[in-house]
Amino acid sequence: MGKSFPYIIGIALLAVPFVAPAYPLHLIIMILIWSLVYTAWSLMGRFGLVSLGHGAFMSIGAYVTALLWNYGGISPWIGIPAAMITAAMMALLVAYPCFQFKIVGHYFALVTLALSEVVKLVIIACRDSTGGSLGFTPERHGDGTSIFAFQFADKEEFYFVVLIAWGIGLLIWRAVDRSMIRFALDSISEDEDASAAAGVHVTASKLKITMLSAVLTALGGALYCQYQMFIGPEVIGGIGISLQIVFAVVVGGLYTMLGPTIGAIITLLMVEIFRNLITSLRNDGIDLAGLDTTVYGLMLILFIIFLPKGVLGEAIDRLAGGKRRSQG
Repeated sequence: MGKSFPYIIGIALLAVPFVAPAYPLHLIIMILIWSLVYTAWSLMGRFGLVSLGHGAFMSIGAYVTALLWNYGGISPWIGIPAAMITAAMMALLVAYPCFQFKIVGHYFALVTLALSEVVKLVIIACRDSTGGSLGFTPERHGDGTSIFAFQFADKEEFYFVVLIAWGIGLLIWRAVDRSMIRFALDSISEDEDASAAAGVHVTASKLKITMLSAVLTALGGALYCQYQMFIGPEVIGGIGISLQIVFAVVVGGLYTMLGPTIGAIITLLMVEIFRNLITSLRNDGIDLAGLDTTVYGLMLILFIIFLPKGVLGEAIDRLAGGKRRSQG
């Protein structure tokens, strides 16, 4: 059963668009998109590089793709790689001086938090081009599916696109986990000075994983844009999204490959619950805007204290402990 389990899951994932109703399929697509973003963040986070600015990279991925399409007629097949390169350059611009001058820990988190807000404010300030706080809608290319415009009339078609992207994200996570850079970054997270003395290229190693994380996050932002066909500075960027990313990864499991995906399932379900609750209360004259962010913050603190390895990490530890006891 253990060896055949991955194949069963694979078959089930391929069958989803043929059996799932429209709304559950929409939720699954959103879970896969956010799982890619969360997996991208965990590439950094697992090595102690806590970023609170990944909303900026997601915004770059979405807005660069959409702006190139609307104003330049440039296909997302070119726009998405351009957005990913832009995100990588932004990560390099911000991270290099931080790593070079040993701005780490809380200070690095604050720098990335500032980046997230700066990108959001730039988007709002350039309202004539970006739509500002009202949001931005990529232009439709015809009424149906357009491969050139990377637009799909049916959710079933886009499901396979995001499924492939999610799978690529997992493969990259696994490749990093089995590479030499993983050991270098583990060493750096333990003692940066000792690692440098041992010959580890500290700045280069950190930059590689940061830029890789930014690129995958930008891809997630671009896919979100192409699927929803609407983006806004608060929808895919800012403090709220950055906090949501951290929360989801911590909840699911920071040190496991599928932890971010479990986190995406939990957070997306929470988002739906909060959306329905806030809408219901607003209809009754009670405005609780910001409730979701407050709950994310409180739950993040609780998970860090009581479940530091996340839901999946703790489950794996308990199963491993049970097996050891049974063998003993």
